[in-house]
Amino acid sequence: MAIDPRQLGPTQLCRLLNSTPLGEVISERQLHRHRTRAGFRIGENRTVDLFRYIGWLVARRHAPKPDPEGLTGYDAMKEQARARNAMLSLSGRDIGDLPAVINPERKRQAGESFRFFCETYFPLSFHLAWSPDHLKVIAKIEEAVLHGGLFALAMPRGSGKTTIAECACLWAILFGHREFIALIGASEVHAEEMLDSIKMELDGNELLLEDFPEAVYPIQRLEGIANRCTGQLYQGERTHISWTAKEIVMPTMPDSKASGAIVKVAGITGRIRGMKFKRADGRTVRPSLVILDDPQTDESARSPSQCAQRESILAGAVLGLAGPGNKISGIMPCTVIRPDDMADRMLDRDKHPQWQGDRTKMVYTFPTNEKLWQQYGQVRAEALRNERGLAEATEFYRKHRKAMDEGAVIAWPERFNPDELSAIQHAMNLKLQNEAAFFAEYQNEPLPETAADDDLLTADQIAGKTCGLPQHLVPVGCNHLTMFIDVQQKLLFFVVCAWEDDFTGYIIDYGTYPDQKRPYFTLRDATRTLAVAAKGTGLEGSIYAGLEALTEDRLSRSWRRDDGAELRIDRCLIDANWGSSTDVVYQFCRQSKHAGIVLPSHGRFVGASSRPFSDYKRKPGERVGLNWRMTNASGKRAVRHVIYDTNYWKSFVQARLVVAQGDPGCLSLFGTSPETHRMFAEQLTAEYRVKTEGRGRTVDEWKIRPEQPDNHWLDGVVGCAVSASIQGCVLFGTDAPQGPAPPRVRLSALQRSKRG
Repeated sequence: MAIDPRQLGPTQLCRLLNSTPLGEVISERQLHRHRTRAGFRIGENRTVDLFRYIGWLVARRHAPKPDPEGLTGYDAMKEQARARNAMLSLSGRDIGDLPAVINPERKRQAGESFRFFCETYFPLSFHLAWSPDHLKVIAKIEEAVLHGGLFALAMPRGSGKTTIAECACLWAILFGHREFIALIGASEVHAEEMLDSIKMELDGNELLLEDFPEAVYPIQRLEGIANRCTGQLYQGERTHISWTAKEIVMPTMPDSKASGAIVKVAGITGRIRGMKFKRADGRTVRPSLVILDDPQTDESARSPSQCAQRESILAGAVLGLAGPGNKISGIMPCTVIRPDDMADRMLDRDKHPQWQGDRTKMVYTFPTNEKLWQQYGQVRAEALRNERGLAEATEFYRKHRKAMDEGAVIAWPERFNPDELSAIQHAMNLKLQNEAAFFAEYQNEPLPETAADDDLLTADQIAGKTCGLPQHLVPVGCNHLTMFIDVQQKLLFFVVCAWEDDFTGYIIDYGTYPDQKRPYFTLRDATRTLAVAAKGTGLEGSIYAGLEALTEDRLSRSWRRDDGAELRIDRCLIDANWGSSTDVVYQFCRQSKHAGIVLPSHGRFVGASSRPFSDYKRKPGERVGLNWRMTNASGKRAVRHVIYDTNYWKSFVQARLVVAQGDPGCLSLFGTSPETHRMFAEQLTAEYRVKTEGRGRTVDEWKIRPEQPDNHWLDGVVGCAVSASIQGCVLFGTDAPQGPAPPRVRLSALQRSKRG
């Protein structure tokens, strides 16, 4: 009778091996020869490898032989090889018997105490004594995992909050407290890094293997090869393990509390809604615990729109993950980066009482002897400037330590570097290094931000500067409508403005083509792109199709004024500066049915050292205005186009935004709700100005902010203002210098007679 080694454990295999007349293969030399021939190499796990070899040897000895009457020669040999390979595959896929639990009492105690679990199984991660804040956080995490609840925990950088959150995930699944956990980070990449850390513990932590073999042993038998998941067997049954970059499905094992548990990752702005998993037993499960680790970035923290968007996602998509009729538990370790960012709002128990926010600090009371610490700062700075390190400052602190420590209350006395003497010195070094970063990253109390330019409005102030009229309605007194289209590879950004003759302006419409149909997005994460809207076209074709659709919609319509009159857009400038779009923009303006309205435009950076527009000589047929000029149609493109000074017009627009409502030259937005314009207002503040002197004049040079790369609607408003100037709007005191007139041509008598 054929023997299936999948049904045999190591002991039974050894007995079978001894009872089989194998002869000389038992010797060490012959054993090694047969192991090599069978494809088994001597690796680190010699015991597992040996049992796999024994299974192969038994399968080889007892494999069913082909019928000699049915198969002969090569066919018989091939069938024998097939049978041998099949048995080898089965013996290699089965993980065999599970190791015994080494310390059941230790395991039982860890199941009752999350703190004991962290200390026992992760001694390298938690080698310092706990601070009182750590113990408070650990208690709250244990409460959330066992009994439910939502907890937002602000801890200083480097306090181990991410590691504690990862250990909470392991504790929850290994003891069966939660069967589906969602790991959510500021981005999907961040969440995947957390999952990688958890996988590393499951695959390499020997202490976990000792006490949780039913969960960890099948994972370690994968030997880091995810492809082995599909065929892994235990006692002839599939384990249904999954081990990918975005999820872990724990092996289905008898008597395992972690059997079939799921851990999935996502970014907070990614695909979160509808997260679910169908288990091997046919049940569909949804997350019951969500761990959000630092769900904001430095960039998003500085953007009110992104903060509001993430806050909305947290309140809606994340807390609804458990499905109808079920509550989800949540743990959110976070750090406050700036005042009123997402973390700051979630920690506020008045705004979000359900999250039970709690802030911890590095220093609860600063030292009282400020004079000595000032001297310490001078010694430290002087030594660092001269590349002498921290030794002199540490020696100064050693001599005056008692007086310098007086009055200080530190959260974690064990936290300091080897070249420092105490946690107080460590904290003060961080404060001296960068005070603003210290209060934000380590105290969770960021200092109030001061405006770099008091003459400019903030994004919140711009968003709140509304005129009260609905979108698309032209205010009474406006006689000009202008439009600007900013061309990008993925999208077209557009702005429509209404203007009075004195340059009082109203932004009555803005958006993108295609419409993204969401309140906040960036150009980088746009999904409804020009290529999607015009399927089957290349880059130039998609831009052309987008311009055609957008101009047909906006330029063909009538815009109703508040007194009942109807207006049409007088002038539409199209940005022709972006990459390879220049030729297609010129082609569109030449062929468009609105060719009398649309014009290509080029913004030019005119710095302090550049030649100002007022110095250019006007050529015959050109129009020249306030730091803009309209050239003749010439060359291969044969289309008139507009060139303007971007630095001047950005300063002009920002000045219009500062003007109070009701005063001439004021620029305001449609509607009544500031929330409507948050993203738009952020793009209007995406640049800052630097006053620069050169060639005897001082000019504003505008530069993009690193944290806000999208400035397309700012370019749109600037382009609308340039168009208004072209259409005859004049701000009092800014009459445009016309520049030197072209020389008058004197005609000869013969030429005059011919003209006559």
